[in-house]
Formats: sequence, C-alpha cells, structure tokens
Amino acid sequence: MAMTGQSSCSSMSNHTKERVTMAKVTLENFYSNLIAQHEEREMRQQKLEKVMDQEGLADEEKRMRRSQHARKETEFLRLKRTRLGLEDFESLKVIGRGAFGEVRLVQKKDTGHVYAMKILRKADMLEKEQVGHIRAERDILVEADSLWVVKMFYSFQDKMNLYLIMEFLPGGDMMTLLMKKDTLTEEATQFYIAETVLAIDSIHQLGFIHRDIKPDNLLLDSRGHVKLSDFGLCTGLKRAHRTEFYKNLNHSLPSDLTKQTFQNMNSKRKAETWKRNRRQLAFSTVGTPDYIAPEVFMQNGYNKLCDWWSLGVIMYEMLIGNDGTLSSWFTFRSRFCCEEEHRIGAVGVEDIKSNPFFEGVDYDHIRERPAAIPIEIKSIDDTSHFDEFPDSDILTPTATPVSNQTEADLKNKDWVFINYTYKRFEGLTARGAIPSYMKSGKR
Repeated sequence: MAMTGQSSCSSMSNHTKERVTMAKVTLENFYSNLIAQHEEREMRQQKLEKVMDQEGLADEEKRMRRSQHARKETEFLRLKRTRLGLEDFESLKVIGRGAFGEVRLVQKKDTGHVYAMKILRKADMLEKEQVGHIRAERDILVEADSLWVVKMFYSFQDKMNLYLIMEFLPGGDMMTLLMKKDTLTEEATQFYIAETVLAIDSIHQLGFIHRDIKPDNLLLDSRGHVKLSDFGLCTGLKRAHRTEFYKNLNHSLPSDLTKQTFQNMNSKRKAETWKRNRRQLAFSTVGTPDYIAPEVFMQNGYNKLCDWWSLGVIMYEMLIGNDGTLSSWFTFRSRFCCEEEHRIGAVGVEDIKSNPFFEGVDYDHIRERPAAIPIEIKSIDDTSHFDEFPDSDILTPTATPVSNQTEADLKNKDWVFINYTYKRFEGLTARGAIPSYMKSGKR
C-alpha cells in the first residue's frame, strides 16, 4: 500500500509540475502578446504620421486619415477575436511537399485572396522534436515585415495540424529554375546572389540565423525577385528556438548521394542523379546537406557566417552547374566557402556587397528594376512554375497519422503549441481587390 501511495504521489507531482509549466507559458505568452500588440499599434500610428508629413497633407485631410485609421484599428481588434480555421479557405492545389507536411494554394472564401497554406502535422513535429524550429519559423515570419521575406498573414491550428497562411509567390523557387537552366550567366548570378545577400542580411539584423539557405528556399515573386522562405531550421535569440537538429545528420545521408558514388560518375550521370534525387530530399527529415557549412554539420559551434557559406555554394552551382555541386563542394574554395575567420562577411555585410563580383549592383534600387530572368504569370493563381504533386488526405479528419503519436498523446502535449495563432493587420483589414503587391511583387 505504501509503495502504491508513493507511486501515486510521484505521478501527481509530475502532473502538477506540467500544469505549473503550462500556466507559466500561458501567462508569459499572454503578457508578451499584450506588449507586442501595443508596440505594433504604436508603430502603425507612427508610420501613418510619417507618410502624411511626407505627402504634405493639410490638417483637415490628416484628421480624416487618422479617423479612417482608427476605424481600421477597431475592425482589426474585432476581427482578431473571430476564429479563423480551415473552413475559411478553399484548397485549390498542392504546390509543395516536405517531411512534415505540404504547401497548398488556397483561396480565402470571404475576400477571394489567394495564399500559400503551409500545413504541418503536429504528431510529426512532436515525434521529430521540431517544436522549437516551428516556433522559430512562426516568430520570424511575424517579426520580419520585409520585402525580402515571404509574408505571413495568418497562423492557426486544429487538433491535427498547424497552418501558416502566407503570400503566394507564383515564380516558383530557385531550385526549379536551376533544374531548367542548368547554369546561369554571370549577370543573372550576380543579380540573384546580390538580392539573396540583402535578404539574408535582413534576417541577420533581427538576430536570426537561417541555417538552411538553399535554392529550394529562395522563392521568386511575380516579377522574378527573390524572397527568403522556410525558416524551419532558423535559430534565434529565444531559448524556445533551439533544438539539436543536426546530431544524426552525418549518419543519415542517402547512400547514393555520397562522395564515393559521385566520384565514379561522368558529368551527365551526375546531373541526372542530382535531378532525380533532389526532389526526393525534400521529403526527408534530413534535407539536403549540400549547402550546410562545415561548422554546422560538425556541431563545432557556429554564427551567422554559416549562411554566407551556403550562399557561396549556391553561387558556385549557378555558375558551374549541378553536376559539380555534390562532388566538389567540400573542396571548393572561395571567399564564401572557407574557414570562418577568412570568410567573406566576417567583418560585416558591406564586405560582401563591395566584392568585385558585385561591381555595378545598385543595392538601393535592385528590387525596383527588372529581374535577370522575367517571370511570365497568367493569373494570380498561376502554378505553372511549380512541380505537379498528387493530392493527399492531410486535411481529412480521419487521415491516418504518419507518426506513432496517438490522439491521446497529441491532446496531452498540445500545450506546447500555445500562442501559435496570429493575424496580420494588413490581412484582416484588406477587403475587395487583391493587394497590389500580391499581383506585382511590389508593396
């Protein structure tokens, strides 16, 4: 009896500890949200005042603008309280698939706006210990209100999945472009690498390291300009973002992608093998190791310079071609792909921007000018620049979970996804026509 009592007491103690942790997280998130909402509202007000001053508006016109803005803020507060769910969107097509879920083109039923919906299975997040990474991705998409980062409008969840509603970039990704072109001209390479330098620097300034810079994660908008995406491996300053993801990476590489295999292939076979396996790696929990800096791969400690190594590999791939990437990246030497202390960017991003390779680049206006390779878009829901994917049952309530997590397990651990819901001001207050930047890539 005594042993049973002790066991029960111990069990209750663990249960109590978890409840305390849940309460702590809930309170921290509640007050953190209040502060963030107040700061965001203040920033919107300051932005309005600045714009009105720049336009030289008369006092009466300013009063009207302030009144309109106040009505929008009131509407935003009302709409934030309404529940947003899967039923508010119509699924049009699967446009991407990965290890933990998929991306769909969807249309919001009340506005007609078209978005990319990223769907992540909670069970897989828990089983593969990806909660920290998913939290980092959600947080950076909230924080990084930048032309260089894919914009997130909403995030929400149900008992099975997490959902990120993001702007749809109809130009596809850099990997698809490289698979079509094989190599790019120096002029095109200069353009895409220069834009990616600015994109990476924008998240570094926020205190984030991407860690997964690769062609798959460089998306192209309707005008062919670059935006960074997929922050699932991004690490930041918050403790909740840190997870040991790479610990088993060196034991998990597909055998047909090893150095030995590629050494025994001619160039044509290397290219064919690369193209065949490249898409399959998107389904892997490991991902492709080609672009990872050695210090990240070997867990020797790293900083934001690891993103510049990855960019150097992409630059090499653009100029030399994919037949050399997997077999030669570890011997490739440049200012990008070298020891950290000698790596370009070690003394700041200006070190990269002033490199002779980028001579003539107008960084201040690069996004306003025509892209190196024009993108032809027929409509706001044009998916011709994406691969074809078969439909799936991920959105079916009765779908069989991929992981070993039971529904009871999910319910018990669901608190780790607290405060995942987000609604962006521009998304909720926009009505009628599709915003101009969703049509043209401008904002």
